[in-house]
Amino acid sequence: MSPSSHSSVSPQAVDDDALAAEQLSRLADLARESGIRVAYEALAWGQHVSTFDHACRVVEAAGHPALGTCLDSFHILSRGSAPKGIEDIPGEKIFFLHLADAPLMAMDVLQWSRHYRCFPGQGGFDVAGLLRHVLNAGCDGPLSLEVFNDVFRQADAGRTALDGLRSLLALEESADVSPLPAPVTPSGIAFAELATSDPEPVGELLTALGFTRTGRHHGKPVDPWEQGEARVLVNTGAADRRTDTTLAAVGLETADPTASARRAESLLAPALPKRRTARDVPLESIAAPDGTEVLFCATGRPELPSWTHDFARTAERGPADVMAIDHLALTQPWHHFDESVLFHRTVLGLSPHDTVELADPYGLFPSRALSASSQGPRVVLNLAPSPEEGGETRARHVAFGVDDIVAAVRRFRAAGAGLLRVPANYHDDLEARYEFAEGELETCRELGILYDRDERGGEFRHCYTETVGHVFFEFVQRSGGYSGFGAANAPIRLAAQRRQEFAKRRR
Repeated sequence: MSPSSHSSVSPQAVDDDALAAEQLSRLADLARESGIRVAYEALAWGQHVSTFDHACRVVEAAGHPALGTCLDSFHILSRGSAPKGIEDIPGEKIFFLHLADAPLMAMDVLQWSRHYRCFPGQGGFDVAGLLRHVLNAGCDGPLSLEVFNDVFRQADAGRTALDGLRSLLALEESADVSPLPAPVTPSGIAFAELATSDPEPVGELLTALGFTRTGRHHGKPVDPWEQGEARVLVNTGAADRRTDTTLAAVGLETADPTASARRAESLLAPALPKRRTARDVPLESIAAPDGTEVLFCATGRPELPSWTHDFARTAERGPADVMAIDHLALTQPWHHFDESVLFHRTVLGLSPHDTVELADPYGLFPSRALSASSQGPRVVLNLAPSPEEGGETRARHVAFGVDDIVAAVRRFRAAGAGLLRVPANYHDDLEARYEFAEGELETCRELGILYDRDERGGEFRHCYTETVGHVFFEFVQRSGGYSGFGAANAPIRLAAQRRQEFAKRRR
């Protein structure tokens, strides 16, 4: 047993390493009499000892066999200390290891530690790299997840424990300790599935946007709507329980659906029951933390069964403005956000972007994107309001990529598509910040197109439809290598949607 002794945080503490070594040695004498070892840990906010290498020098000066050090990934990485120095510590002197991740934040380290720690893989620290240094030092002692987090304290203990175990499994893989089935990175989004009990509004919108209903599932009330390589499935199987339109399932294109499912199973993702007839194409599916069904599938690969064979084709796709699904934005329950980041990162093999904070009428909320590559699937996770904020659900959305957003929007409007109205002063602000080609800003103002530009000159033009149930659509045109999601424009969109919702309620 190795209880931990922290460096002092008292303003009255004496800055004397020799005295600290002497007192720790006396403590270790008492501990050894009871068969206990003492691990000395440097707190990141310690008054005089605040780094792991300083703590190790004190332990070395004490020279007591029952005294070693306790390493804590948060205390080391939050200070920006170089963890490679851990390899200089004798492995037998590392008595204990605490592991925790955290989002990268500019705040007091004590408050950061007490409220925002999370499981490895959920934050922005290189916990796997630190663990490799600890193992290279020869440490084979115990470790723990030391996580202080306000959301975790309120969440279901069983789910939190499962998430912690998934984190450790993925950490072992990242640190080359224990292999898992190799990840099969998805190459794209095969389809987005909407569940609804009233298909008419979403059908009218999809038609106005140029989509064609191309078939019918041979045994279920599911219709595919297609344009270009973008596919939206409309599932009316929930008609008996009156379901507002919502984004309920995602089909991920993968070169090996079976291997993808094995990977998911090894990381404790719950497999969903297979409700299919003998005619159905076998599809592996799992549940994401927010309840979204994730299906691993192949489209038109001669060596694999294609999910499209489940549908009797009744029409062909017409001329396309939309090329494919650019990304999905999935609202997450307030207590599942970190869990969802870890799930998409480890189970689905997506790489996380930095967390950004977006503003809406409720206040600030975190948003984090994950992607496979410039051509692979992109997913944006947005935190839903907490119950204290009213508990309303932010709508999810499907973003479609287009080659010419101006031409596409003109056709959408001519076909009667309900597009989100953008406040007039938004484009006044754009005029003050950017230079545009002659007439471009006036066109954006006329059509309600929003604009963003990154530091490398990449450009992002996008616009939104009105919301149907809990879903809306976005149209995006990327150029110059732009890889973001127009986060600067999110407050404008959210305010406009709130205004639209108020207008509906007054009717």
